[in-house]
Amino acid sequence: MTGFEIATLPLVARICLVVLFPFSALDKIVHWKAALGQAGSSFLPGGPVLLVGAIAVELVAPLCIVARWHDRAAALVLALFCVVTALVYHRFWTIPGFWSPANEKGRAHFWDFLKNFGLVGGLLLVALS
Repeated sequence: MTGFEIATLPLVARICLVVLFPFSALDKIVHWKAALGQAGSSFLPGGPVLLVGAIAVELVAPLCIVARWHDRAAALVLALFCVVTALVYHRFWTIPGFWSPANEKGRAHFWDFLKNFGLVGGLLLVALS
């Protein structure tokens, strides 16, 4: 590998790590009513405020991480966001028979829960770098 290729790998890694978040924010904006329904489905109060906050985090934190501007703080905020969304909105353990082949919803929440924590791991690496 050339020096240029090695130098670009961290940038590519950061982009790959956070690319889903701006698209998630856009999805929340485009499908506002559905996103508001999901935000209101938890025990947390203030669905619209939570949704606007989520959109802001999903738009700003990835830009900070890619631009390396306050990237450690942004990575910690995004990691916390992933932990909270996993624990609050992907509670697979509350779905009876979540692992059953017939229970697609339960299995989907299980995998989304694990994916969130995979993202947390990558974001913590950014925060520690």
